[in-house]
Amino acid sequence: MQRSISVVIPVYNGALSIGEVVRQLHEALPSLAERFEIVLVEDDGRDNSWDVIQQLAAQYPATVRGFKMARNFGQHNALLCGLRAATGDIIITMDDDLQHPVDQIPLLLTELDKGFDVVYGTPQREEHNRLRALASQITKLALQSTMGAETARNISAFRALRRHIVAASNDYHGPTVVLDSLLTWGTRRFSAVKVRHDPRTLGASNYTFRKLLNYAANMVTSFSIVPLRIASVLGFGMTLFGVGVLIYVLVRYLFEGSPPGFPFLASIIALFGGAQLLALGIIGEYLARMHLRTMGRPSYVIRETTAPPEGESPK
Repeated sequence: MQRSISVVIPVYNGALSIGEVVRQLHEALPSLAERFEIVLVEDDGRDNSWDVIQQLAAQYPATVRGFKMARNFGQHNALLCGLRAATGDIIITMDDDLQHPVDQIPLLLTELDKGFDVVYGTPQREEHNRLRALASQITKLALQSTMGAETARNISAFRALRRHIVAASNDYHGPTVVLDSLLTWGTRRFSAVKVRHDPRTLGASNYTFRKLLNYAANMVTSFSIVPLRIASVLGFGMTLFGVGVLIYVLVRYLFEGSPPGFPFLASIIALFGGAQLLALGIIGEYLARMHLRTMGRPSYVIRETTAPPEGESPK
């Protein structure tokens, strides 16, 4: 079994559960890899997660590495930090809340061994409420523009990927990170397997309907030009509609001797005005992204680390 595994876990208010996750990983990973490490990235939460991570690093000095963000950058930014720090040939990403069962990791590895570069652990059954499920579907629809429909339907925070895929986005340093879109820069060999996702028993979910919608908007405007194409099609459609209205007005004037009334004209003006504002808003979103990129804002900043000295290999 000549392979090494890095498990990357973003931690946000996960003090109650992260210790149990690490314990379970230490029971499972020795039978799955010759060497392994666990990379914990604390995203500046409101509890004592960093204290717990430091204790775990002291308890497992050869296998646990911890990184603390300078502020809350977001889950995907924390994941990117962990992926770049990982040293294993294969990287597993999972949540800190025990919803991703450790005993399902072999299913991901078996599928990865079939020649894929990224494998998602798609839940057999969604555990979210209807509003959260709706927001998740909107997010997946947004991802279709960069990943393709079939792959986007199967995305999950429970992933297995090959480390060389991360190198494709090493030069990316923007403030908005959508990991699944960045993975498409290095491969199109995606797959997914159905795995068990356990219900959350400790703490509360940090993703809300509003956060997921904001995430979907960032995803589309930062990693896709589909909205710009929609604006172009909308403008072209409105032009054709305007030509049709002009013909209608001229024909009515020639045959009836009077143009349409004010309500008709007012509704047409409102329609065209709304279409123009929508197109300008979409263009403005892209200009804002360009502005943020030119400012040079980093994807993340590390405040503190428990990582071993440079060059030290994981167990």
